[in-house]
Amino acid sequence: MHADQCPPSSPNITRPAAPLLPGVFWAGFECSEQQLECGRRLDLLASTRHDEFADRDYERLRAVGISVCREGVSWVRSEPSRGKYDFSCAAARLEAARRHGVHVIWDLAHFGWPADIDIFSGAFVERFARYARAFAAWLGSTGECERRIPERPVMISPINEISWLAWAGGEAGCVNPFARGRATELKVQLVRATIMAIDSIREVLPEARFLQPEPLIHVIAEPGDAASSASAEEQRLSQFEAWDMLCGRAWPGLGGRPEYLDVVGGNFYFHNQFTLERRTVSQGEAGYRPLSEILQEVWTRYGRTLIISETGHEDDNRQGWLRYVVEQSMLAMSRGCPLEAITLYPILNHPGWIDDRHCRNGLWDYADDTGERNAHEPLREELAVQGPRLLQARTAMLSKHGQRTPDCVRAGP
Repeated sequence: MHADQCPPSSPNITRPAAPLLPGVFWAGFECSEQQLECGRRLDLLASTRHDEFADRDYERLRAVGISVCREGVSWVRSEPSRGKYDFSCAAARLEAARRHGVHVIWDLAHFGWPADIDIFSGAFVERFARYARAFAAWLGSTGECERRIPERPVMISPINEISWLAWAGGEAGCVNPFARGRATELKVQLVRATIMAIDSIREVLPEARFLQPEPLIHVIAEPGDAASSASAEEQRLSQFEAWDMLCGRAWPGLGGRPEYLDVVGGNFYFHNQFTLERRTVSQGEAGYRPLSEILQEVWTRYGRTLIISETGHEDDNRQGWLRYVVEQSMLAMSRGCPLEAITLYPILNHPGWIDDRHCRNGLWDYADDTGERNAHEPLREELAVQGPRLLQARTAMLSKHGQRTPDCVRAGP
């Protein structure tokens, strides 16, 4: 059955009106590890010192009521030589998360891969699948799956932001692999890798769930210009291509099927709405589209559980941005959109990818040598205010509508 044959209104299977995972606010630890054009490898787990102070970081999460986070496994660290795996970096964080009752969603690839791989080769797809299976086997060996009840499943995100990576690395040439004119080729390659990885993981962990994060965008055309409008709409619709490929709606030869599109994650930042010339369009400007409408479109198109898998702003805009995202999320929920949580991303300030500038976009700042981090108090206060409101909205949404899983979507193979 095709994904677009399973509209949100289908009665099908109704499970209890319970959230997929606890909490309405989740955290995301920046874990980018791409190689820059100069050859330098980023490692945000190290530069934020989260790998060093994960225990303290999880303790801080629980202190503000957050019990779910996105983490990066780190393919680069985990496969130090071809076919040899070492998940000790993830192991330390998994143990710390268990101590503090934090549920981890694992990103397998967050803009980085071992340097000896050609991402455009067929070998990339197979090697990524082997790595995914090895991680799943390791995770199963830790007893993590036995600790998880059905309402709190193991969740994995295979490749973060396929669409953005395909554009930035295959068209704009501004991130690895620094190509131009190969965006579609790269997107297809990443989708193939994701599908094979999901199959490999399900061989080991049949009940695993999968989060597929993609940017939510809106492109604004020149008023009254038909050619501009057509081009803007073409770019806007490109945000759905990776999801469409995964569920088999587009490029069915890739092997996509509805069960490969499980939980839909939308990454939404202040710069996600722009003109054809890539000028950022801000709230209040002509053409700006409310986030609630974007979420509603995604829900109508796919009928899947939704997560805002990344959102945030910088400096003194952090608290106001969170307020806007919460209000728009509540509006979407009131219209039946099954939005379950908002992920603050990143949760820690970090050095800029290119220039190492101090990006003040998290809830907590750089760590000192004892693991202490100063909090951005206005954002922490806003979390305390918005948390109960968002929880009430989600509870009302689940109670009124239940949570319906179309029978074409299955957690297992």
